Amino acid sequence: MKIHGPADSAQPRQQGRPGPVPDGGADGRRPRVVIVGAGFGGLTVATRLAKAPVDITLIDRENHHLFQPLLYQVATAGLSPADIAWPIRALVRHQRNTRVLLGAVTGVDRADKHVSLGDRHIAYDFLVLATGATHGYFGNDAWAAHAPGLKGIDDATEIRRRLLLAFERAEMATDPRERERLLTIVIVGGGPTGVEMAGAAVELAHSALADDFRAIDPQQSRVLLVEAGPRLLPSFPESLSRHAERALRRLGVEVRLGQAVTHCDAAGVALGDEIVAAATVIWAAGVAASPAADWLAAAGDRVGRVRVGPDLRPPGMDDVFVIGDTALAHDVAGRPLPGIAPVAKQQGAYVAQAIQARLSGKAEPPPFRYRDRGLLATVGRKTAVIAFGRLQLKGWLAWWLWGIAHIYFLISLRNRLLVMTQWLWSYVSFERGARLITGLHPVKADPESEPGHEPARATRPGDDAAPPPLAAPSPTPD
Repeated sequence: MKIHGPADSAQPRQQGRPGPVPDGGADGRRPRVVIVGAGFGGLTVATRLAKAPVDITLIDRENHHLFQPLLYQVATAGLSPADIAWPIRALVRHQRNTRVLLGAVTGVDRADKHVSLGDRHIAYDFLVLATGATHGYFGNDAWAAHAPGLKGIDDATEIRRRLLLAFERAEMATDPRERERLLTIVIVGGGPTGVEMAGAAVELAHSALADDFRAIDPQQSRVLLVEAGPRLLPSFPESLSRHAERALRRLGVEVRLGQAVTHCDAAGVALGDEIVAAATVIWAAGVAASPAADWLAAAGDRVGRVRVGPDLRPPGMDDVFVIGDTALAHDVAGRPLPGIAPVAKQQGAYVAQAIQARLSGKAEPPPFRYRDRGLLATVGRKTAVIAFGRLQLKGWLAWWLWGIAHIYFLISLRNRLLVMTQWLWSYVSFERGARLITGLHPVKADPESEPGHEPARATRPGDDAAPPPLAAPSPTPD
């Protein structure tokens, strides 16, 4: 694909605050670094290049950076979205060489060296693709409507809405079978996300909501964790996997191992010949990468990750880096690197170092080598599992270390204090303070609110066609 378009002209930089960063310009301009994705990897590249002699364009479909490891706590009403997310512009406001664009990239033209952002083309000298991953349903994309995954704030608030709304509807249900369906939660996938979701969901139902209803007993709700493999947490040592399984069973979670979901619809799921009627199904079983491999016409694996070399570049692309969940990178033993935050952050730091070396004419850094920071997963409010090399921890001490690590890696002091306070209060009171059901009365979408939309021409006095008066929206039935 080859797309032609005008580039922005260079603008003089103002003193005291960031000036505009050009899409392109005449000879003598500073090198342009375009970063697609402001997750852990992309944001690390941008911040590490804060003082470099480059002009950075940071593009993301959302206006916020998200601390994804705690997203399940938003989905289960333990935290509010603002506790684990920060505006991207606020994070880079002091970087004079960086601008932020809100929008979805639709393609890359490697010949003309620009990315397509709607009708606009953003030129680059270095391109960093850190676009992350989305939910993968193993070819059954129709299941997505009935089993949302957990990758963003909208996913988390939708799952929270479904969870809480199911209890509200069960309170009013008169049919015992329908009530049982409404009080059944199925979580598909036994990795860290599924394990943490299962523990938090059963504690929400059996503890936080226990005394809030009159016609139903939330403690009678069922939470099923379904894993097609032989054990939970397959990336952890087997002893820790078994500990997590036992801990979930003690909490009241029904753990189903060696069973795959064969069908999913609004009524529930099928596990082979067994039908499980469930109003809430949560997908934590698979991921699919962004279309980055298609944009680059590069080789990808079965889930769409771009195959990169030890320098985090696709073969034959000296000016393109691919990192995080978008990349299929390997460790020194040839094993694929996991899609976790420490990998993305270390890759982002490496890419920034490689770009600075290229700019200064120095030798490029040695091949990327991941420094393993360990694996962590929590199981409810009293136990966790940690694997760090030969060191293995489980139980109450691991749970405290898990909490300290997650609070430490939150970006701002404000969010650290908020999350710590919320956790302490929840621990002593069993309360979940973010139990808000949103989206019951959706407002009609306004096309002018979409990024990149060209606003309508204002009506001038004397024009025949005046804008219609605003009307209050009518209530939408549940």
